[in-house]
Amino acid sequence: MEHTSKIVLNPEALAFNLAFLHREMGPDVVISAVVKGNAYGHGIEAYVPMAEKLGVRHFSVFSTGEAARVKAVTEDEKTEIMIMGDIAPGELRLVIQAGFSFFVFDMDRLRQSIELAGELQIPAKLHIELETGMNRTGFNMQVVSKEVIPYLLAHPSNFELSGLCTHFAGAESIANYLRIEQQQRKFIRARRLFLSAGLPPERTHTCCSAAAIRLPKMRFDMVRIGILQYGYWPSPEIKIEYLRKNKLVNFNLHRVITWKSRLMAIKKVAMGEFIGYGTNYQASEDMLIGIVPVGYSNGYSRMLSNSGRVLIQGVRTTVLGNINMNSFAISLQQVPEAKVGDEVILIGAADDLEISVASFGELSNQLNYELLTRLPMDIPRHFAVGSE
Repeated sequence: MEHTSKIVLNPEALAFNLAFLHREMGPDVVISAVVKGNAYGHGIEAYVPMAEKLGVRHFSVFSTGEAARVKAVTEDEKTEIMIMGDIAPGELRLVIQAGFSFFVFDMDRLRQSIELAGELQIPAKLHIELETGMNRTGFNMQVVSKEVIPYLLAHPSNFELSGLCTHFAGAESIANYLRIEQQQRKFIRARRLFLSAGLPPERTHTCCSAAAIRLPKMRFDMVRIGILQYGYWPSPEIKIEYLRKNKLVNFNLHRVITWKSRLMAIKKVAMGEFIGYGTNYQASEDMLIGIVPVGYSNGYSRMLSNSGRVLIQGVRTTVLGNINMNSFAISLQQVPEAKVGDEVILIGAADDLEISVASFGELSNQLNYELLTRLPMDIPRHFAVGSE
């Protein structure tokens, strides 16, 4: 049965973005593709195989459930999967057995990992996360020196130090630079403790997308790239800084996602009549409108009521009235020849016009990240070369 909308991913766009990232990061820096949040709404099952075909061999997820989904669709045995967050009670054994690497940020998880690895006789692949100022997860300096390092040194055969890492608290905001500078200094000091103790990590990674662009010295040998790979700058500030630094007038990444629906119905509305629930929109003239079978239950925010834009037959037109749970109305005043079944582009391009995620987000007061990750998992996702 056909869904009311579909998401199409463009491998050519992703290839462009990855090529840009490889040029910027250099040949010695591994790019870990962050696919948490259902691959930022793009769909793990569609996105990961596409990225793997384009050479990506390291994926970062938040939870064990996401790790299992990535594992189920990868083909190369050398592809690595790293869990950055939640491991539910009782799942740590399975994580170690599966060969996933994972963040360790408290002594309970560290002890359990070492003990289970001893029982299983499989080294646990640990990424020791350092608290440098995010105040979310991670070991502080005192715990590192007094507890973490001694414990690791006492159990050398039960783990692989796959990584040493931290997370910057808002690198996409240039005004936040002092806090980010303090985090850099703390991380470098803590890293020295591991090196001087004879515990060199296989990889050192601190950078998300924004930090990877802004802080070259903090790239070390791996970066965790989320929003950039999908074709979006972490913030307008980061793009402007990049353009100035490289003396460019403009440079655009390529949007990987296109979100499409269709016209479900067409009708005429007389001047003075209200459209949809309540009195949010009153027709100022006789109007032709179309109904699109997508609503806030499908990830199309109610905040786009009376302000959203869509493309139909190469024309940009307006959302009329309130977004409903499963549908919304659009003006067909400029598209009188429209017919039921016509394609409606919610995010994407037609000819020279585009509904970008940024413009979509500005109208609904949502971040790129928020809007994308709110796209429901049941919307079909697939990739096709050259799709838009």
